[in-house]
Amino acid sequence: MDCKLEESAQRTDPQALQGQEGFPEDGGEDGLSEGFRLLQMEVEYEHQEEEASPAHSEVWSSKNVQRKQRHWERIISSKKSKRKQEKERRKAKHAEHPGTSPQHSKRFLKALTKERLLEAKHSGPRLCVDLSMTHHMSKKELSRLAGQIRRLYGSNRKASRPFWICLTGFSTDSPLYEECLRMNDGFSAYLLDVTEEDCVSLFPLDTLVYLTPDSEHPLEDIDLNTVYIIGGLVDESIQKKVTFQKAREYSIKTARLPIQEYMVRRQNEKNYHSEILAINQVFDILSTYFETRNWPEALKKGVSPGKGYILRNSME
Repeated sequence: MDCKLEESAQRTDPQALQGQEGFPEDGGEDGLSEGFRLLQMEVEYEHQEEEASPAHSEVWSSKNVQRKQRHWERIISSKKSKRKQEKERRKAKHAEHPGTSPQHSKRFLKALTKERLLEAKHSGPRLCVDLSMTHHMSKKELSRLAGQIRRLYGSNRKASRPFWICLTGFSTDSPLYEECLRMNDGFSAYLLDVTEEDCVSLFPLDTLVYLTPDSEHPLEDIDLNTVYIIGGLVDESIQKKVTFQKAREYSIKTARLPIQEYMVRRQNEKNYHSEILAINQVFDILSTYFETRNWPEALKKGVSPGKGYILRNSME
């Protein structure tokens, strides 16, 4: 009997069953390999029982095994058919819309974003956020500024032609830095430069342009050889011309966004009109213009209706 059991086990060895048609090897598609192992164990057990059972049960066991085998073969065939149909559907969709890009994994998209940002460090436009004036700000204002930095960085990551961002005058032991760590997940891993040095000491003065709403000169274009500076200042008390005075102190050229050239004041109940924008709003305008070379489109992106301005061609 032991010899017969051994011979039966050899006949129903899993490796032998895997070689039969309709039985994929372990690790097959769609997570079915575990089911096949269970089936193989069951088949082996039933074959062993055949040797020890009366003769009239042999026919029933054989038919039961065949029935289960056909059942699993139908499952495999159905899965393969569905995969084939899905593949054909994707091909047909891509043929109808050849301009659409295939879906990529999150890992691939993350690597692509990192590549674009690092490329901008060497060949893209440069933007400094001047954080040297934050010691005058309240805790609430620092929290708002930390949120604006997060949104600015998020917009830059999504841009097809990103800027290289540099946070200057930014001490790692400052309250603002602690607030950025608290509010912004992964802030310490942001792909940008952080330095305690002031922007005026990092670059030649003739390459700097300080963007301030108090300037007399509208910004006409974005130059790759120019370093643009945004004042990192959230001032609820509205101390006027703070960034403009700093630019004059260091003889830095200034420019303002061309709001007056492309937009007009719109009447509102509060009679409120302001060209003072958050740093992320300024950045959205610069980034959109750099990609589109269209000031109306860029200004529409960054100047919210609450500022009291609308595009000239939007007037009825």
